Amino acid sequence: MNGRRRHLICDTLGLLLTIHVSAGDVTDRQAATDMLPDLADRFPTITKVWADGGYTGTLITWALAILHLAVTVIKRTDEITGFVVLPRRWCVERSFAWLLRSRRLVRDYERRPDSSEAMIRWSMTMLMIRRLAGPRQA
Repeated sequence: MNGRRRHLICDTLGLLLTIHVSAGDVTDRQAATDMLPDLADRFPTITKVWADGGYTGTLITWALAILHLAVTVIKRTDEITGFVVLPRRWCVERSFAWLLRSRRLVRDYERRPDSSEAMIRWSMTMLMIRRLAGPRQA
């Protein structure tokens, strides 16, 4: 995507907890410092967060000291060759794949980050409604 990054925190089922759309030059760690306090406020029972290699560094100690969130980084080892599903990292990738089933999210039609976040929330809401409704009857 040109100039936009979507940062997503989801639960183990892949359902959206919080979203942040930012400029393309914002790193994962910078976005996490904006998202994790919101996560801790909205969901106080969450104590552990799994993340990929982009969230290493002082973010881990900051989240533990300030927010009481244990951030565990799931890293790919050099011994693995080819495609291997890493534990817990696939949850967010699967959520992004579900979101991209919405035509509006395949291309970056939205000009403002808040409207892009709204479209992502709308898409996830539609996904959850379809799951609650169950299969269609003939």
